[in-house]
Amino acid sequence: MGFIALGINHKTAGVEVRERLAFAPEQLPDALQRLREETATQEVAILSTCNRTELYCAQDQLDAESLVAWVAAFHGMTADEVRRCSYLHQDAGAVNHMMRVAAGLDSMVLGEPQILGQMKDAWQAARTAGTLGPYLDRLFQSTFNMAKQVRTDTRIGENPVSVAFAAVSLAKQIFSDLRRSTALLIGAGETIGLVARHLHDQGVGKIIVANRTLERAEMLAEPLGGQSILLSQISDVLGECDVVISSTASQLPILGKGAVERALKQRKHKPMFMVDIAVPRDIEPEVGDLADVYLYSVDDLHQVIEENMRSRQGAANAAERLIEVGTDDFMQRLRALAAVDVLRDYRTKAEMLRDQELLKAQQKLERGMDPSQVLAEMARGLTNKLLHDPSVQLKQMSAQGRVEALALAQELFALGSPAAGATAVQADTPLRDAAPVRSTPGAVHTLLQGKQ
Repeated sequence: MGFIALGINHKTAGVEVRERLAFAPEQLPDALQRLREETATQEVAILSTCNRTELYCAQDQLDAESLVAWVAAFHGMTADEVRRCSYLHQDAGAVNHMMRVAAGLDSMVLGEPQILGQMKDAWQAARTAGTLGPYLDRLFQSTFNMAKQVRTDTRIGENPVSVAFAAVSLAKQIFSDLRRSTALLIGAGETIGLVARHLHDQGVGKIIVANRTLERAEMLAEPLGGQSILLSQISDVLGECDVVISSTASQLPILGKGAVERALKQRKHKPMFMVDIAVPRDIEPEVGDLADVYLYSVDDLHQVIEENMRSRQGAANAAERLIEVGTDDFMQRLRALAAVDVLRDYRTKAEMLRDQELLKAQQKLERGMDPSQVLAEMARGLTNKLLHDPSVQLKQMSAQGRVEALALAQELFALGSPAAGATAVQADTPLRDAAPVRSTPGAVHTLLQGKQ
C-alpha cells in the first residue's frame, strides 16, 4: 500500500482557483465516496480550507493522474488546469507533507494551530463516510502526534500569529483606536472565533456576530458582550459597522456591491475596512472598487503575516528535523506491518500443511501402523512440504543470477555465513549482468537438497 498527497495551496494557486477547487462541507460525503469508487483508491480523505485543498489517498498501485482527472471533472475544470497549480507527494514524501501541514509549517501563517483542527475534521469526515481505512487512519494518528510534539518541543506557537490576528492587525492600522469602532463578524466558525477574541482583547467598541443560525452566533457573541443576528439582518446593521470580517462556508457571496453602497450612504462615506477570509469569497470583489472601502482577501494578508512569521523561523527549523525523524519512524513501522502480512499468510499456509500431515498420520494410526514409524513419516513429510516452495524458488533465482536472494536466505533462515556463490559478484556489478551461480556450497546448498 502506498500514499499520495495531491493538492493546491496559497503558494501554487490564487484565490480564484482555490475557490473553484474547494469542497464545501456538504459536498464531502459524496465526493469521498465517488473518489474511491471512480479511481483506484482504497482509502481517501479530503482537506479543504481557505488556503488549501488536498487529497490524501492510499492505493495499491499509485496513480496520481487518475486523481488529477477526477478532481478536474468534479469541479468542471480541465486536467491541465489542475495539473498546472497542483503538487504531488508520494509515500514518504506524502507522510512528510501531511506532518508539515498539521504542524503549521506549510501554512500562510507559519505555525498557526488552526490547521491541526481542520485536519482532524478531514479525518472525521472520512471516517464518517467510511473511506478511512487502517493505513490512512494510522498515518493520520501519527500526523496528529507529530503536530503535538512540534507544538510541545519547539517555540513555534509562542507568538500569536494567524489569519485572524493579521486581519485584526490591519484593522488597527486603518482605525488607530478600535475602542470607538464597531465590528461585524460574518460566520461563527473557528476563524471568526479567533477574530472575535483578538478584537475583544484589543478593546473594540462593539462586536456584532451574524450567522445562518442564531444559536451559533449567540454562543460566540455573548461571552464577549456582543450582539448576535441572522445573516438576513446584515443590511440593518451594516451602516454602523467600521470593520467587517467574513468567513463562512457559503457557496454564494453574502455581501454584494449594492448593499455596501447603501451602507456607505448611511455612513456619509465614513471609511469601512473589510476582510474576506472565506473561500469561496463572501464579499463580491466589485465591493473593492467602491471609494471609502478597504477590501482585503486572504491573499492580501500575506505581507502582514510574513512580518509576524520571522520570529517563528528558528522554531520551524527544529520542527523540520523532528518531522524528518517522524517520517522515517512511520515508514519503518509501515514496512514492519507489511512483514506481518507476509508472516500471517505463511503461517496460514504452514498450518494447512500441518493439518494435512496430521490427518494422514491419524489415518495410519487407525489402520494399526507402528506409532514410531507414523511420527517419523509425519515429521519427514511436513519438513519436505515446508521446504518445497522455498527450495524451488531459491534454485530458480540462483539460476537467474539473482545471487542477492541467496544472501537474503542466509539471513532469513539464520544459516550463518553467506554462500560462496553469493560473494562471486562484485557489489557494483549490475544484477542483470551477473553470471548464474553454478554451485551453492554451505548451508544454502544443503537447504536446496531438500526432497522436492
